[in-house]
Amino acid sequence: MTTGHRITIEASDARVRVVHGGQVLAESDRALVLRETGCPPRYYIPPRDVRLDLLTPSETHTYCPFKGTASYWSLPDAADLVWAYPEPKPDVAGIKDHLCFYEVEVER
Repeated sequence: MTTGHRITIEASDARVRVVHGGQVLAESDRALVLRETGCPPRYYIPPRDVRLDLLTPSETHTYCPFKGTASYWSLPDAADLVWAYPEPKPDVAGIKDHLCFYEVEVER
């Protein structure tokens, strides 16, 4: 990690839900919350709690020096709505294959 840059991952104590266009895409009590310096908290949801049947793999891939290479999925009206790290860096191995959405509802 770069000096001053931190990433922590822990089990979320909240229920998270993802809704797009009135359709529930994910709902989980098993999400992980990733906190990274300079970024908002992100909730990584296990695939069994995501409507994978609604998502289409995208050609988009991005690289983060702290987490690794991300793969993306889309909906017909929302490109690259969700991403995951199939082979994350060792320091963030816990998020492997979990999916992350830009906007989630968090219920406490």
